[in-house]
Amino acid sequence: MIEFAQNLVNALSLGSLLSLTALGIGLLFGVLRLINFAHGDFITVGAFALIVPSAADTPTLFIGGWHWTAVVFSVCAVLVFLALTTDWLVFRHLRKADAPTMMMASFAIGHVIQYSILAIYTGRPKGVNLWSSLSNQVQIGAVSVPSNNLVIIGVTFALVFTLTLFLTRTTLGIQMRAAAEDFRMAQYLGVRGNFVIGLAFAISGILAAFAALFYVSQTGGLSYTMGGQLMLLAFMATVIGGMTSLIGAVVGGFFVGFVDIMFQAYLPPDLRSFRDAFVFGIVLLMIVVRPDGLFPSRTQVTRV
Repeated sequence: MIEFAQNLVNALSLGSLLSLTALGIGLLFGVLRLINFAHGDFITVGAFALIVPSAADTPTLFIGGWHWTAVVFSVCAVLVFLALTTDWLVFRHLRKADAPTMMMASFAIGHVIQYSILAIYTGRPKGVNLWSSLSNQVQIGAVSVPSNNLVIIGVTFALVFTLTLFLTRTTLGIQMRAAAEDFRMAQYLGVRGNFVIGLAFAISGILAAFAALFYVSQTGGLSYTMGGQLMLLAFMATVIGGMTSLIGAVVGGFFVGFVDIMFQAYLPPDLRSFRDAFVFGIVLLMIVVRPDGLFPSRTQVTRV
């Protein structure tokens, strides 16, 4: 039971990271019908924004000695700027394009970001010691839990709660929901389309910033492809939960995190190298059983 409880905390921690990433994906898909495959590369940019460009394996931190609030604000600012810039330079010109065209544009943006990071920082993996105090163990009964995991889980739930309040209790949030339901009708009713889409990009940038910070604090490593695996798992989580459902994105993120950690912990040693294959198999089964996701929205069902 102690081992299972430890694995459950690890699953909640990974699920929190995937939920934050899946929320950023689902938010843009709900408003713009865009599957932004560059979202994982936004996370990579947020991670590399912490360090000074260098070829060294252990680079110098830009934020050495900064208070954690300044670190969070700075990374959020960088990614909000990046998200709004990509919208202004690329996606605003593709408002009337079909979904495959916008998806290919997001792939192109992702590759531009990856190779820009490669040119500036080189391709060598780098070690970063971010918020080392969070690696301390917290004893909860008989279970020893890294405080980093507890912080990730707690902040994720706080962000999900805040985003829910924003979408349900504020004028801008209601406008975003209206745009997700029927974008053209929302525009006829006075919703400023470009502003709402820009707001969705900005929020996705903030979510990517938190995912980047938590990922770096947990793994302590940087790579120019680091956002790719996180993006892939989060996209699966979004599909499982329902592409236009933010609740589904959160549930799907925790589901994929749970399956991934439990397979790693309980598969026989000879099969652990095939863990990803088993995870993808479970995801494929979920898609076959529930092709519209666990929480299909009325909009999604209507447009199929």
